[in-house]
Amino acid sequence: MRSGRGRKFLIAGIGTAVFLLGSSVIDRIWNRFGGSARLVSIEEVPESAECIRPVSASPVSLSSNHNLFSDFGEPAIEAQDAGPTLNLDRPPVRILRDTAPIYSSVAVDNKRNEVFLQDNNLWSIRVFSRTDNAKPGTPPTEARRVIVGNDTDVQFNSCVYIDPFNGDVYSVENDIGDVIVTFEHDATGNAKPIRKLRVTHRAYAMAMDAENQEFFVSVQHPPQVAVYRRGAEGSEKPKRLLIGDKTQLSDSHGMAIDTKRKLLFVDNWGNIADDAKPGSGRFEPPSITVYRLDANGDEAPLRIIQGPKTGLDWPGSLSVDSDTGDLYVANDMGQDLIVFHSTDQGDVAPSRTIKGPHTGLTYPVGIYVDTPNKEVWATNIGNSTATVYPLTANGDVAPLRVIRSAEENKQSLRFGKTQALAYDSVREQILVPN
Repeated sequence: MRSGRGRKFLIAGIGTAVFLLGSSVIDRIWNRFGGSARLVSIEEVPESAECIRPVSASPVSLSSNHNLFSDFGEPAIEAQDAGPTLNLDRPPVRILRDTAPIYSSVAVDNKRNEVFLQDNNLWSIRVFSRTDNAKPGTPPTEARRVIVGNDTDVQFNSCVYIDPFNGDVYSVENDIGDVIVTFEHDATGNAKPIRKLRVTHRAYAMAMDAENQEFFVSVQHPPQVAVYRRGAEGSEKPKRLLIGDKTQLSDSHGMAIDTKRKLLFVDNWGNIADDAKPGSGRFEPPSITVYRLDANGDEAPLRIIQGPKTGLDWPGSLSVDSDTGDLYVANDMGQDLIVFHSTDQGDVAPSRTIKGPHTGLTYPVGIYVDTPNKEVWATNIGNSTATVYPLTANGDVAPLRVIRSAEENKQSLRFGKTQALAYDSVREQILVPN
């Protein structure tokens, strides 16, 4: 979902494996060995990273008369020169991975005084007391319960949302599953979802309009906002779609709704392309587009927040203060939280910015405005924490509380979805975009 700029990376060969074997073969290999292994990327990392030596699988020998592909029902590939027999029983030299949670989203349940954190690294949802606080010198915060396991179907999770009516827990999947899974509020462990809804590939965020019994889902590409009835499941279609050139949506990520003022907010990274028109791709500055809450079809925004003064830089989640209408943005690469008035438009500076070394913010991507408690939460993928501030905070302010799921001064590896690689033979570096 993201990458760090200017960092050195190393990778264990997920991209190469898919390229050489094909995705269908990879699936069969995965299933044959129990689906328990994870192919991960490797980067030059801080000393706090854990080095794990994998459990070696059974040796595999390849010779001129052995076809590995036939083991998985694939046609043979004829080699011009098979060469000598190869013994592939050696494990990788090393595997580096982050073993701590990395939080991509946050939601607060005020009825039960709990906070839900979406862990995009270990594919889990972790539930804490809203008042938990990891003070300096104390161990990592213990979760009340954790939703995790193969049966949960939680994977590449980018958003967690709590239904204000019954406490149901929604998890949005951003990559290969194309589903939103829903759990009962008290679900724990390897729990099966009570509902699954198939959605457009690359869904990112969601929000609910309680009055109209609808929920909204943002999609990165083709950029759109889909609106479903509350409780939708299976292959149910959206009630309406906001999509088209006039919308000026472009690689849509965060989304928030203001039911009091009947407004829909979407932030965009600015990548635009029409798949049916080769050469149509272009890049524009990131933006926040504002629509009527019931916008439908190819409808133009009411206004747009865009330009260098805004400070927008890979904006992540959005959240609205229902009392004031202020819009809060988790500004990932800006490493800050920025606040706009609901009526702002054009190239305007934020009304407030939470930023600086005392804030504990490091690549914040998740944000949640807790209006009843006058607090704003952020999740930081740079250090396995969630931090909470006064709702009116401004400048370099220390958090009121911290939920920390790793050691102090943790620096996360920030692995995202490693999809390509390039080798720099001069510097002996492998560069991996995430």
